[in-house]
Amino acid sequence: MTPTQAKEMLDKIVGQIFGYKNPLSLDTFMQKFAFDVRLPQAVTDAVDGKETWASSTNPTRFVRLSNARNYEIAGAGPKTDYMRPKRQLNDINDVLTAWNEINYTTTERNKDSLNVGESDNVMFSENVFRSQDIRKCKNILFSDGLANCEFVVAGQRSASSTFCVRLDDSIECSNCFNVAWSAKLNNCFFMHDCADMQDSMFCTNNKGKQYCVANMQYDADEYHKIKDLVMRWILTN
Repeated sequence: MTPTQAKEMLDKIVGQIFGYKNPLSLDTFMQKFAFDVRLPQAVTDAVDGKETWASSTNPTRFVRLSNARNYEIAGAGPKTDYMRPKRQLNDINDVLTAWNEINYTTTERNKDSLNVGESDNVMFSENVFRSQDIRKCKNILFSDGLANCEFVVAGQRSASSTFCVRLDDSIECSNCFNVAWSAKLNNCFFMHDCADMQDSMFCTNNKGKQYCVANMQYDADEYHKIKDLVMRWILTN
């Protein structure tokens, strides 16, 4: 997935959630809303010297999945099932030397996935950009640890949600922004530890309500006037 495609997806998500055209660039949006999300980092592929993306930068040598599968590394390649000729290993230094010759950490790992860019550890997913640990998802940006989600930006450890930005430790949410430890929210913003709510903002430890702001009840007209102020504030550069 290219940055251009990622920007198009971001604009769609912002329009759906906030009802306004996205005024922010892809990088600015990432810095503003995914600043605390653990994301893949750029490292150098030891085989071709090009940039690649890894979920952990602790190892010292990397190789992207495509190179690991198609290039011979230190004499081991696909034609030999990645095996090398046996040689005498007389002491621990010989063992460690032999290991070092083939000790590369694979990056940009994905399984049965389509259109994945700048991401690592992605499985059974489609249209994923700068994310990691993604399972059975579609249209994901700047996220870590999602399952069965679609159109999510800056999500962490969440599942079964659609059209959300900054979704943490939550499940079955839609059209939400900045939601944590919550379930079954719709059209909600800045919510923590809430459930079964819709059209509400800035609520904590609440459930089964609509048109609430800071745990206070409003009617529909009052709520939407406040909401418009908040939507404009969120997207201010």
